[in-house]
Amino acid sequence: MIRIVIADDHQLVREGLVRLMGMEKDLQVIGVASDGEEAVALVERLRPHVALVDVRMPGIGGIGAARQ
Repeated sequence: MIRIVIADDHQLVREGLVRLMGMEKDLQVIGVASDGEEAVALVERLRPHVALVDVRMPGIGGIGAARQ
């Protein structure tokens, strides 16, 4: 099972990605964030295999979050 954290500042995008990932039996969304700071905290706490992060978000943003 591949564990995923999704981070995007648009609720509709987050919900759509969660639904799409939920259709695959080998993928599990374990956390959802609405900004870069929240994404970093989730990744540190949950230790997912993959973090799917929007490049442009309020605060840190995806690239800054990936660096952290």
